[in-house]
Amino acid sequence: MGATFSVISNGILGTLLMLIISVVVAVPIGILCGVYLSENRESRVAQIISYMTDLLQGTPSIIIGIIVYIWVVVPTRGYSGLAGSVALFIMMLPLIIRSTEETLKMLPISLKEAGLALGGSYPRVILRVLLPSAFGGVFTGVLLAVSRVIGETAPLMFTALGCSIIQWDVRRPMSAVPLLIWEFFNDPNMQNLVWSASLFLLIFVLFLNLTAKYFAKKWKI
Repeated sequence: MGATFSVISNGILGTLLMLIISVVVAVPIGILCGVYLSENRESRVAQIISYMTDLLQGTPSIIIGIIVYIWVVVPTRGYSGLAGSVALFIMMLPLIIRSTEETLKMLPISLKEAGLALGGSYPRVILRVLLPSAFGGVFTGVLLAVSRVIGETAPLMFTALGCSIIQWDVRRPMSAVPLLIWEFFNDPNMQNLVWSASLFLLIFVLFLNLTAKYFAKKWKI
């Protein structure tokens, strides 16, 4: 087991680094967009954001990989973990936006009215009252978005490419567990490692889903 872990350690590190970068960027942008859609449903800008969110959510991951390849890899003249993070960010964003929007819609309108009536400014009520009340749904949406993208292979083949060593520099090609599974599958001498890498990925996704269920139940609106 220890030998297997050492073989896939570069993929585990690459997966975690790319996920951290994509989450750090996607969460604030997704929450802001979700709040805007919830509070300004009839505006023209909200309709455009809603349409783009639906479009991104229905776009195949391989198409997103090709788009990021054109936008990031070609201009920077190299594959990188950063390009992989951009692809994962684009895939995560619509899920976070929708979960935030739908959670905020479920909150009673009296909650916002009470905050405004007590003298709180509109942004302060959003940040101090509505978002903390919707924390469970938003956090669950983030975890489900992470579990959705963690197993993606196609976009990372066009962006991160893969690396045979442990790579800490996100500006260089970087491996990920899904990429390792694909590489092991195509190498007759390494096919026995496919199951170990797949098991790690399944356990990680299971952990994220159980955590999401726990928070959804704990902070049920």
